[in-house]
Amino acid sequence: MDSSSSSSSEENNDADLQSQIEEIEALSSIYGEEWCVIDEASRVFCIRISDDTQKPTWTVCLQIILPPDYPSSAPPIYQINAAWLRGPDRRTLSNSLEELYVENTGENILYLWVEKIREFLAEKSHSTEGPGTGKTMTTEEEEQDYDDLPDYSVVKLANQAAPLFSHAPDDEELPLIKHGETITDRRSTFQPHLAPVVTPKQIQRVLNNLYENKKIASATHNIYAYRIYLEDKESFLQDCEDDGETAAGGRLLHLLQILDVRNVLVVVSRWYGGILLGPDRFKHINNCARNILIQEGYTDTSEETSKAGGKNKRSKGKKAK
Repeated sequence: MDSSSSSSSEENNDADLQSQIEEIEALSSIYGEEWCVIDEASRVFCIRISDDTQKPTWTVCLQIILPPDYPSSAPPIYQINAAWLRGPDRRTLSNSLEELYVENTGENILYLWVEKIREFLAEKSHSTEGPGTGKTMTTEEEEQDYDDLPDYSVVKLANQAAPLFSHAPDDEELPLIKHGETITDRRSTFQPHLAPVVTPKQIQRVLNNLYENKKIASATHNIYAYRIYLEDKESFLQDCEDDGETAAGGRLLHLLQILDVRNVLVVVSRWYGGILLGPDRFKHINNCARNILIQEGYTDTSEETSKAGGKNKRSKGKKAK
């Protein structure tokens, strides 16, 4: 890179940083206590957004990381946390944020995002009853202070699962779904579900089918991760979803990567029992996932059988076509 290019890049970074500083100052002034700085040096922030500031019914937490080249050439990295936000609602909201970014590429977007989310919540408040028909449901994520948030786990816009799954035709084959044994700890219950998948549309069919089960749909969190091996590209299509349990999806995907499983979707449902589990909840989520992967022959407890299982995994995935 010549000196002129290097100088131009530095100028762009300086301009982006100044733009971020001005945007954060404005948002802090506008939203007051709703706005929270988690890690200023790493550009990590959070804002609580409600349908009504006086008597909120629907509330979400928007967590964001501002990359160095935002807003000029990169979107914010974001995650929306709310125990009740799942399925179609989550996809609708994510899609609307992505559309806003595309329409305003290169410009500061956070204020527009916050107001779009508030508009979404207000519309939901007018059309439906509150979460749990008015009953306040406190989750582990919501009981934590901002200063005690677990490892931050987010997905960039380009990697969001929602756009991949916008339309799953009814004739798309539904893979066989297996359900694993539950783990219960201090009134919280965890249960894993697994299905062999080779296309994003199969993933959506599985998720839709699981949500048709009232018990699974009522879970506080349905965390999932998947890996699909693309033989022609010799690469993986993979992603994860926290469903309000911050960092859980990323940890689950990391487990699938370590075990080198492929062509599989793993979902772990958690029914929160009202007692904080702290880091133990991540242990239970991954143990559930590992148990069902072993149960279905995707991996084993020894390294040798784990490698051998990789061959079985690929054959299982192909059968799902």
